Amino acid sequence: MRIAIVAPPWLPIPPPAYGGTENLLDAFARGLKDAGHEVLLCTTGDSTCPVEKTFVFERAIGVGSGSSVDEIRHVTHAYSRFQDVDIVHDHTLVGPLHSASFPDLPVVTTNHGPFNADLIDLYRTVSDRVGVIAISHHQASTARGVSIAAVIHHGVNLGDFPVGLGGGGYALFLGRMHPGKAPHVAARIARAAGIPLRIAAKMREPEERAYFEAMVRPLLGGDVTYVDEVDRQAKLELLSGAECLLNPIAWPEPFGMVMIEALACGTPVLTTPFGAAPEIVEDGLVGFVRPDEAGLVQALGRVREIDRSTCRQHIERHFSVERMVDRHIDLYERVIAKKSRASDLLVTGVA
Repeated sequence: MRIAIVAPPWLPIPPPAYGGTENLLDAFARGLKDAGHEVLLCTTGDSTCPVEKTFVFERAIGVGSGSSVDEIRHVTHAYSRFQDVDIVHDHTLVGPLHSASFPDLPVVTTNHGPFNADLIDLYRTVSDRVGVIAISHHQASTARGVSIAAVIHHGVNLGDFPVGLGGGGYALFLGRMHPGKAPHVAARIARAAGIPLRIAAKMREPEERAYFEAMVRPLLGGDVTYVDEVDRQAKLELLSGAECLLNPIAWPEPFGMVMIEALACGTPVLTTPFGAAPEIVEDGLVGFVRPDEAGLVQALGRVREIDRSTCRQHIERHFSVERMVDRHIDLYERVIAKKSRASDLLVTGVA
């Protein structure tokens, strides 16, 4: 099968540091190639993912730096290259709308964000002709009026994540500076439990810096350290050495790549029961899911009860890139067959 993947133009594939969707697309494209498929990745010129690529922008635009015009230009170039593909998997917002100009082209799209008031009408508009993929059952449950073609959890390439011993003597927060991610809550929990915390977080946008100054900086010092945004190698070292990932999210996150990355390193995850977290973290087996700070403080004291090899096995069974690829291929085949039947009926009707 020849598969075109349309990535957003904001970050390269893979990203140099923070970028959950972009890391996912790198693993996914490589996984499709390893499974014997041809991949055309529509991305930016600074992407290094080892598959065939096409681009209009030499360098990634940057999160929060571009405009809808940039995305339109990126998408228009991408769809001009699709004469010989079997299916398009679009991860942009503009692309599924633009695909209406190509009625014979099988297209699916993944929503990596919430089905909120800003996005729900877009997916309602396209889901009658584009296969909409949800990334968790919780996210799918919020897609009112949207026809969901499949729920497919993200996966990781296990070869990219070494299993660590967790002997660093610290808990880790990994993500970005945002109240929904709640690193300030992680700091309070770790301090109450008497466990040092390292915070590795993206902090580039003005609102991220404002949140840091107001909520996180006052909690730093001694046993709570901010280690800045980290690159891939530093991230793996932090995850492998951490006793646990402390992930007290305060919003219904559609998935949560950082949790499966931690578990792939054998690192238990402590989180809250929002969004997809209970679909990822089996309470008491690979971590703890608790509804409040007090519960997470207590759970942090029990984190050594979790077997690190079990965490790794959990990812092998449920969140591997191979499983993700297989489920997408199943969907692609259904979408292609449906499009072919529709074309045959149209030809028959005209005849």
